[in-house]
Amino acid sequence: MKRLFIAAALAGIGIGASGLANAVDVGVGINIGVPPPVVVAPAPVVVVSPGWHGDRYWDGRRYWDRGEWEEHRHHHGHDHCPPGHAKKGEC
Repeated sequence: MKRLFIAAALAGIGIGASGLANAVDVGVGINIGVPPPVVVAPAPVVVVSPGWHGDRYWDGRRYWDRGEWEEHRHHHGHDHCPPGHAKKGEC
């Protein structure tokens, strides 16, 4: 009799708990938004004109240090001012 009473009590508690869980209507939801699109801006285009830029000379192909430019200019027999410098009176 004692075992029957304990079994009935446990069954009643289980039925009552399941009914309570359904009555509460608990819902768990996780909402994660869609990430924004990634926009990459193109790199700016820089146009470098031939001539002296600081202490280096750009010949349209590469930069020369002042000493390299002087050596290159005299080595090849070119005895002229870099473009744009004659107009400024720098040669």
